Amino acid sequence: MPQLLGFDNEKYLKEQTQEILKRVERFNNKLYLEFGGKLLFDYHAARVLPGFDKNVKMRLLQNLKDNIDVILCIYAGDIERKKVRADFGITYDVDSLKTIDDFKEWGLEVKAVVITRYDNQNSAIAFKNKLERRGIKVITHKATKGYPTDVDLIVSAEGYGANEYIETSKPIVVVTGPGPGSGKLATCLSQLYHDYKKGLKAGYAKFETFPIWNLPLNHKVNIAYEAATIDMKDVIMIDHYHLETYNQKTVNYNRDIEAFPLLKRIIEKITGETSFYNSPTDMGVNRAGFGIINDEAVQEAAHQEIIRRYFRCITEYALGLIEADLVNRAEMIMDNVGAKVEDRKTVTAAREAAQRSEKSKNGYNGIFIGAAIELKDGTIITGKNSPILHATASLILNASKHIAGLPDNLHLLPRSIMNSLSYLKKDVLGGKDVSLDAEETLIALSISATSNPAAQMALEKMKELEGCEVHLTHIPTPGDEAGLRKLGVHLTCDPDFSSKRLYIS
Repeated sequence: MPQLLGFDNEKYLKEQTQEILKRVERFNNKLYLEFGGKLLFDYHAARVLPGFDKNVKMRLLQNLKDNIDVILCIYAGDIERKKVRADFGITYDVDSLKTIDDFKEWGLEVKAVVITRYDNQNSAIAFKNKLERRGIKVITHKATKGYPTDVDLIVSAEGYGANEYIETSKPIVVVTGPGPGSGKLATCLSQLYHDYKKGLKAGYAKFETFPIWNLPLNHKVNIAYEAATIDMKDVIMIDHYHLETYNQKTVNYNRDIEAFPLLKRIIEKITGETSFYNSPTDMGVNRAGFGIINDEAVQEAAHQEIIRRYFRCITEYALGLIEADLVNRAEMIMDNVGAKVEDRKTVTAAREAAQRSEKSKNGYNGIFIGAAIELKDGTIITGKNSPILHATASLILNASKHIAGLPDNLHLLPRSIMNSLSYLKKDVLGGKDVSLDAEETLIALSISATSNPAAQMALEKMKELEGCEVHLTHIPTPGDEAGLRKLGVHLTCDPDFSSKRLYIS
């Protein structure tokens, strides 16, 4: 069954733009706008709000580009430990480079890159050098003295005053970064401090998407946000500051609620005035809830996202990336919404495909792997591993044949191409596994398409797999994961390894 539309981008754009412009006017035509969450390629929002354009926030900025300067922040510690953005499989420093390029493509220039909590880390120095040698302005900010307990020291020449000021000329200064903890808030407040010293009464606000403040506490969209930030241990709560001030029940997450009294004191110390903000909800500019046009659709989409996040959590545990307490938290979230892994249709289908493979002894090296994809029309297609193809490779070939209306028994990859690739992998490159993964299969299919019309038809249909749901019974190899990521599918897997070897290339 096709997914129902649940979100109106145009309505959201109009509401969010108006709200931002109101804040700019409120703060004397100078606003530092901290962007929470992903500014570009917000796949989480696109998954839980069906119809949400993953780049709608950039469309908003493009409409306002004549009034916008951009500052990009990255935490030096994230560069040092090579923190990874999961949906792209790239480190935060590489993601920052990509973001700068993406902004240029949208007609926006990054004014400066700020490396926050900088302490001469070797990786941060190398990153700084790389940017500066490409003509990009880089600022380094050390950890703020006195933070978080000594407000007098924080708001002083030794605190925010020690940070180099970034000259901006536009009314809206967008402050963004590759993930949470990038130092965006500190950068905004540092700029605010310097502006007030110069006699410019600027303001601060936070561009938010999740949690959605005007949805109920137990709404699945908000619970999906908890599942998505499980490593941050975020908890959605009633914003009691907002409730006490306005007698209006709204939600926010624990970190913002806990930090609000301190943030309010810092702003009041900087400005010398009583803060305009009475609650963390006040600080946010978030009209996402007004873009929802079908609550049933977004509830179901969020239900599915909670299951996806559970699978990601148990897989990361198997890989040694997280501890058991986060798995317990993920299980509790699943129980609270009544979610079962079988609610994800591809799970049962993939596991049944693996069982069929085992019965027919058609696996590879004693491992029987199943894969399943749910197409946009609700059709479930499966694949399984063999001596010549990974399960993911079999899956994408089967799915593209189905969409193209080609017979299931039609071979899209000639034996000559398969033999040549196997020879390259084993005899030339010294590999141990000659079975083709998803990425290699896409290359092989493109070669076959030059002389095989059926392969060309299947190749053209590959783009229709974007946004489809996929489940594997085993953790994908790097080549499988890369191929599926490029196709843009929503992937989950069981926490079992696809080989008995410890090292998988």
